[in-house]
Amino acid sequence: MKLESIQAPIKNHVLADYWAPNTAIHGFFEYDYNDRAFEKRAAYLEQHTRDQKELTAIIRQFMEPLGLSNKANEHLKQLEQGALVIVGGQQAGILTGPLYSVHKAISVIALAKEQSEKLQQPIVPVFWIAGEDHDLDEINHTYTVRGEALKKRAYSERSKRKTMASATALNKEAMTQLINSIVKDYGETAFTEGLIQQLVDALNVSETFTDFFAQLMNRLFKDEGLLLMDAADLQLRQYESNSFARIIQHSEEIARVVTQKEEELAHAGYGKPILATNEAANLFYVKDGERHLLERKNKLFVNLAANIKLSREELLEIAEKQPERLSNNVVTRPLMQEMTLPVLAFVGGPGELAYWATLKNAFAVLDLQMPIFAPRLHITIVTRHVEQLLREYQLSVADVWDGKALQLKERFIADVQDYEAKRQIQTMQQMITEKYKELTSYLEEQHLYLDKILIKNQEHHLKQFDYLQQKIEQMVLNKHETTIRKFTTLQNELYPNDGFQERAYNPYQYFNEFGPMFMREMLKQQYSIGKHHYILYL
Repeated sequence: MKLESIQAPIKNHVLADYWAPNTAIHGFFEYDYNDRAFEKRAAYLEQHTRDQKELTAIIRQFMEPLGLSNKANEHLKQLEQGALVIVGGQQAGILTGPLYSVHKAISVIALAKEQSEKLQQPIVPVFWIAGEDHDLDEINHTYTVRGEALKKRAYSERSKRKTMASATALNKEAMTQLINSIVKDYGETAFTEGLIQQLVDALNVSETFTDFFAQLMNRLFKDEGLLLMDAADLQLRQYESNSFARIIQHSEEIARVVTQKEEELAHAGYGKPILATNEAANLFYVKDGERHLLERKNKLFVNLAANIKLSREELLEIAEKQPERLSNNVVTRPLMQEMTLPVLAFVGGPGELAYWATLKNAFAVLDLQMPIFAPRLHITIVTRHVEQLLREYQLSVADVWDGKALQLKERFIADVQDYEAKRQIQTMQQMITEKYKELTSYLEEQHLYLDKILIKNQEHHLKQFDYLQQKIEQMVLNKHETTIRKFTTLQNELYPNDGFQERAYNPYQYFNEFGPMFMREMLKQQYSIGKHHYILYL
């Protein structure tokens, strides 16, 4: 493997400005991203130490069924003794979800190692699974390439109910069928049989989306000691009881300051990522297994569509006695994370960066400090075959992102067209048109009016010429199929759906091609978070 760092254009306005000096976005965060910030944040956390034994026990209990590695045990002991954490998280996607889920985990691990060395103290990597999320349509699919076409492969079981990923039972037969369809698209290799067995083994010991996700993530990162926790874990919810109470007590003020901050963000030119309102409760309530967003109306916490009406006192009692019936949204999840973990830095993507920019004053409402925001790594994987194609056509990965592979494809197709055949067909079309005009004039002279029949008959002949032209063009394309497929491969591999590879594919297509050592080799590379995009050549 070879790792290359390039300066890729950043299309996300917030992220671009976050990496630029002296831009307005920095005023929305507690810290800039630099070594001094990590030193200051670590010193702040040392002044706000907490007992982490119960939290450690909860994480241990969640991870034990997954299989605790020696490194994970080491990190749990360090956490118990007061170690700080680097944390990032993601929804429980199929086969770990898009590659950026794995990139987040790698970011968390790499940053924890880096800061352990720089600060000369143990920093533990933690991955927070958003098992409380209920938008299953976001996590129930992945993309593959079959032939030349990009295919969306989705879990067939659908539910209209808003159940959380951690509470949604998997149909193992349907999931096994999906796994087989996905791997079939990858194609048979020496590693395929073992890959399917690994996935089915993980599925067989899983009951929910979150279980399956956690099993796979632990298998990928256990040697690095990545600690996993589920936002919807019952034990964690009970641990968070007092934190929910604090959020409820300050709900009105949190909504007000977030709405104000978002207005400031929009005024600064960054838009409104949350669409916050003063009436938002920023909490979900779980009723009959479904998750319903609450808002405040007439001093009540309500969701009228679900017929939920709770007084502040009733909601506080639920926080105390049944906290598992409460769930966070994009505003309160970072606050809950801060009240739960000693967060040195949070690793997130461009979308998370945008909504975190609205939260600085919300942290202050709860007497908290916003941690350092660390933008996750961006990585594009280049296989040997793709690297050969790039060399053949003297393209870079960035050229493909800029559309140059598609331009070459279109130019090539134009160059190989049979223009002589096309000219002859056009000549015949003109002759037919002229002959129909002559026939029409003759019939009119004979007072034979067959206009509709003649028009229809002429259209039929012209359609046949169009069909003939299409068949010739298709035969020409078939003749040059190998070259055309090369351009399509570059596009599909490096810029699928007109977006970065990490947003479409999951890591298992690379395991199928390169085997179980793929992730170990990937983790051996030296990464640093910054204004760059990594290209990983396999």
